[in-house]
This record gives sequence, structure tokens and C-alpha cells, in this order.
Amino acid sequence: MLDQQINQAFMEAYKAKDEFAVSILRMIKSSIMNKKIDKLMPKEEALADEEVLAVLKSEVKKRLDSVTSYTQGGRSDLAETEQKEAEFIKKFLPEEMTEEAVREIAVAVITEVGNPGMSGFGKIMGAVMAKTKGAADGTVVSKVVKEELAK
Repeated sequence: MLDQQINQAFMEAYKAKDEFAVSILRMIKSSIMNKKIDKLMPKEEALADEEVLAVLKSEVKKRLDSVTSYTQGGRSDLAETEQKEAEFIKKFLPEEMTEEAVREIAVAVITEVGNPGMSGFGKIMGAVMAKTKGAADGTVVSKVVKEELAK
């Protein structure tokens, strides 16, 4: 389970006295615990991998948004730190699908359902996201689905 993998990485970083990794992993563990609290789960019970992945993706998105903000504000030092944190967290995420792979899935779904045009965007988008199982970025999927529906 991904939750156990993060705990193991935390212990290894803690023993190695890697302060950077410890601080990020502690933050991730805290976010996972907050998710458990939101779901009224016991501390000992582990979250499903899909939920842990959602927490990790959320944390990466926060970091990347901060990078953009810091860069616009002229704070490249802070942007660089946030970028390093995002890259560290991405190590726990599965590899992202390429745009071509997403396009193949989108074309298959549209062929199966029939092209409803832009009015059926939500339906097609949901089906494609379900088939990618979280391995594709939502913005890439949205872009590809819009392009394919426009054809």
C-alpha cells in the first residue's frame, strides 16, 4: 500500500537525518491523516491507494501553483524550493500517461458512445477519466476530449 510506502520512506529519511525529505514526508503524512479524519476513519486503518494518490496529486498541484505565484512575484528562491518539493512528491505518483495514450482512449470512448458534440463533453470526460484511472492529468484529458469532440 502507498500509505505504508510513505511511512517506510519517512523512517528511512528520519534515520538518515535527511531534513528535506523528513519535512516533506511529515507534511504528506499529515495530509493523509487529515483525509482520514475527514472520513471519520480510525488512525490505524489505511486509506485506499486511490485516496492517497488524490492527496499526493493535491499536494503537487499546490506546490506547482506556488511556483507560478513565486515566479510572478520575483521570488525565484522560493519557487525553486517549491519545485524541488513537487518533484520529491512526484516520486510516489505513478507515471503520467502521454497525450497520445489519452487521445487513443478518448477516441475509443467517442467511437463507442458516438460523438455527441460539445454538449456531451461531461459524459465523455467522465468516461475517459475513469479509463485512465488517475494516471492522466485532468487538463490534458480535457484538452484532448475537446479536440476530439470538435472533429
